[in-house]
Amino acid sequence: MSRQYRTISGEASAEIEVKRSRFRCDLTRVATEEAAREAIARARAEFWDARHHCSAFVLGPAGDPGSMERSSDDGEPAGTAGAPMLEVLRGAELRDVVAVVTRWFGGTLLGAGGLVRAYSDSVRASVEVAPIQRRELVTEVEVTLGEDGYVRAGRLEADLRARGIAVLDVAYAERVTFLLGTPGEPGELAAQIAGLTAGTANTRVHRTTWVDR
Repeated sequence: MSRQYRTISGEASAEIEVKRSRFRCDLTRVATEEAAREAIARARAEFWDARHHCSAFVLGPAGDPGSMERSSDDGEPAGTAGAPMLEVLRGAELRDVVAVVTRWFGGTLLGAGGLVRAYSDSVRASVEVAPIQRRELVTEVEVTLGEDGYVRAGRLEADLRARGIAVLDVAYAERVTFLLGTPGEPGELAAQIAGLTAGTANTRVHRTTWVDR
């Protein structure tokens, strides 16, 4: 399983017209099959006057046992809509995203090849304007600063971000505590923290998790 993958950071949409048929593709970031199906239902409710609401979604990093891919032709000839849409998402290497293409029929039959091209082009147009986001698998490391933590915290956070280390959270209580995410070995991060804080900080390794970078 890869330690990083591409997704989108927000919604995106695009519309094309082919022989007076309109094809609108809406891309939405989702984390579960339920969320993907809710997005499809929203499109169906919003564009109730359209004939078809074809869909494709991919969940989880490629190669992960829990990953999932699904598609639907929603009444179009088999293999002319959902599968081509899914191929575009795969080709763009996007995960955790659902594409819904709503079609308003323009009165002219497009044929199987024409439908494949139209549904594919609609998704491509939406992908081109989508805000791309990278997700990375990191190990969470909790860092608790010493008594001078309030003095060191601002400079330490700036140094960490400058080194490309994900600062997931900062808690200011009796002691200042950072929750960091590192794609490398936690021991290497602990050594960097020791150098940046003159050995006054305590580090504790937590779990691995996916974060936006």
